[in-house]
Formats: sequence, structure tokens, C-alpha cells
Amino acid sequence: MQTERLVKEATERMEEKGSEIRSAIEELSLFKHEDHISTRPFLNFCTLVLQVLDKIGPTMAVLRQDVHQNIQRLEKLHELDPSVYSNLVEILKKERAEGSARKAESCTRALVWLTRSVDLTVALLDKLAKDPGQNLAQVVEESYNSTLKPWHGWISSAAFKVALKLLPENKAFISLLVARGEDYTILIEEIHTLVSLLLPLLNEIHTLLRTFGVDRLKAT
Repeated sequence: MQTERLVKEATERMEEKGSEIRSAIEELSLFKHEDHISTRPFLNFCTLVLQVLDKIGPTMAVLRQDVHQNIQRLEKLHELDPSVYSNLVEILKKERAEGSARKAESCTRALVWLTRSVDLTVALLDKLAKDPGQNLAQVVEESYNSTLKPWHGWISSAAFKVALKLLPENKAFISLLVARGEDYTILIEEIHTLVSLLLPLLNEIHTLLRTFGVDRLKAT
């Protein structure tokens, strides 16, 4: 599967650069000087989000699966014609013209939920970087409440609440993010860099979703 290849490539890049955070910063540099948001760099970056969710452990398995499936959906359309679907705008235009944007299996929905998952990841990392002493369960819950929860039904919200009980200690999670041979201060600096690069991109994607009238789609 194409997504498995992307995950493998992301892992290889991560091993070369030393951490998922550093690899994510590298991927984000590809968005510079683009008229539109390029599909391939965006999907590459989302595979690195999977790597971060893996560090949290099996608690995030459901969210990880959603991210994985949404990447696959966008990837499948992109591979049909990489030149036409080279940016996210063209994907949204296609489904709006077809009247399929709001359907359960649309690429538009996949983009909406991928964006929200990135919102969650950014909020989580930003909170940990600002206050490393916080309890990881509290950080994840607060990040979830401000990003995904408003769009989830009660079943998903209840399942997430149960999953919080299985989270590792924050020190254990952070230690998994630190590159080999480096210390915690470098990780914090890289997280701050990542967040500063991501926020403008996320704002751009959210503006795009609002323009197409799909920013308030809820779970089906």
C-alpha cells in the first residue's frame, strides 16, 4: 500500500534526522513559496503525525487509524492524477463540483479530520513544551477538548475519556521524542520551531475549509 510506503519513508527520514519533530520541520519547509497547499508534502507531514501518535501508545490507536485511513483516501485520489490533484484546492473543487464533499467517504472529509488531528498534535506538543511538568493525561484531554471533541459524537468522546486512563507518564513520552544522543532542551527548541511553522499552515487550511463551507462538518 502507498501509505505503508510513506510511513516507511517517513521513518527512514526520521532516523536520518534524529527525531519525528525534526523530520516534521524538514517537511514543513517544503510548503514555502507555494501558491497553494501541496498535497504530497501535506500527506508526508501527516505520516509523521502517525509517528508521534505511536509514541503515546495504544491509547491513541483509534485516532491513529482514522489518520491512517484519511491519508489513504487523499493519497488514492492524488495518485489518479498527480498533476491535477497536486494541491488541496483542486481536490476540494472537484468534490464541490460533484456534490460529494459532504459524503462520509469524501476526500474533503478526510482533509477536515486530518487537519483537526494535526490541531490536536500541535496543541499537545505546545502544551508539553511550555510546561513539561504537566500530567500527560491532562495535556491530552485539554488538547482533545479544544480540537476534536466539538466535532465528535458522545460515543467517540466517551471512548476517548476511557483511553486517557491508559496513557504513559509524560517523562516516558517525552523521552521517546528526544533524538538519540541529544538532550531535552534541543527537543523543546524543535517543538517551538515546529509549532511556529505549523500554525500559519493550519490557519491557511482552516481558511480554505471555511471558503468551501466544510469547516464545521461533524462525525457521521
